[in-house]
Amino acid sequence: MAASESLNPVDLLREQIEGASPDMLQAMIKTFAQAVMSAEADAICGAGYGQRSDERVNSRNGYRQREWDTRAGTIDLAIPKLRQGSYFPDWLLTHRRRAEQALVSVVATSYLLGVSTRRVEKLVEQLGIRQLSKSQVSEMAAHLDVQVEAFRNRPLDAAHYTFVWMDALTMKVREAGRTVNVHALIAVGVNADGQREVLGLDVACEEDGAGWLAFLRSLTARGLTGVRLVISDAHAGLVAAVGAALPGASWQRCRTHYLRNLLTKVPKSAQPWIATLVRTIFDQPDADAVRAQFDRVVNTIEARFPAASEHLDAARDDLLAFTGFPREIWRQIWSNNPQERLNKEIRRRTDVVGIFPNRPAIIRLVGAVLAEQTDEWTEGRRYMGLELLAKARMVTIETGQHDTDQPNPTPIAA
Repeated sequence: MAASESLNPVDLLREQIEGASPDMLQAMIKTFAQAVMSAEADAICGAGYGQRSDERVNSRNGYRQREWDTRAGTIDLAIPKLRQGSYFPDWLLTHRRRAEQALVSVVATSYLLGVSTRRVEKLVEQLGIRQLSKSQVSEMAAHLDVQVEAFRNRPLDAAHYTFVWMDALTMKVREAGRTVNVHALIAVGVNADGQREVLGLDVACEEDGAGWLAFLRSLTARGLTGVRLVISDAHAGLVAAVGAALPGASWQRCRTHYLRNLLTKVPKSAQPWIATLVRTIFDQPDADAVRAQFDRVVNTIEARFPAASEHLDAARDDLLAFTGFPREIWRQIWSNNPQERLNKEIRRRTDVVGIFPNRPAIIRLVGAVLAEQTDEWTEGRRYMGLELLAKARMVTIETGQHDTDQPNPTPIAA
């Protein structure tokens, strides 16, 4: 909804009061913000809207719509546009959410360093930050870097993190005049309160054993303990790193990622049949039934596709690690799907940038998104009930399946 051309804050507030608006605070904030922007635009133009004046140097040219996240909720603002040049309120940049501030900072940094594409330049223009100075970018980046570093280095002191999901996202960055791929390593865990929490973020040159091992050791140095199960895809070196840095933890291979790998072993015409068969393994009511169905599926596939059957049989222990835990939480721990949803939110922000100007820019933007997501998880519902979480830990103690003297699963080929 466009703002009124002649903005009278008193009249608008009176209308809200008389109308008994259920969201009075949002309405008052919006009215005040629109009044401030109107006054600032008039000052730039040298005269008020619709006024004839010899001192006028510019004029209005409609509005651009913009959402503003505040503690009172998200407010739709109409930002005045000018016929010459542009106007964007500095205070609106200051009060953005962390991830939005980080996005503006990274895109603006790319723009100012001269490494942006036309797509980034167009985005900067749409954000209304053509007047953003280098000093403003530096100040914004410094503020965000302090927040992100505090989040990345905070102590992991929530007693224990029974389940941990891990994944890596490939990012493009400019280094030494070239565009290279780097990997953002991310870990998410369930803490003792049953809430999900982003445990850590790092950027590595390669997604190999050395990178994952260094990442996991940094997490344990900050206090990561009590891990019983790590859920991930079969990343190179990740499983070995889990065995070295998290003794006593088992590995659950993501069933969704594995199925994609398995389907490449059979003709396309047979893929729906194979996928349906494999999914029946996970539809069983208890651990014994899951193992029995696994045997039946392996034997059924062997008759037509021996190589696929052998591949599935070799992945047995890694795919069925979830059966050592209560049936009620199987859906939450047998795949990396929760992490995939987080990855989509990260990609939604990073795809805007495309190529990052440097690695700190990746840490700044992705770290801000992860910090924001952790805040939302903390304020939301528990991911796992405390009784189920305690039951999961008791099961591992009683059965000895995750005893620290037991060897960790051996990595298998993807």
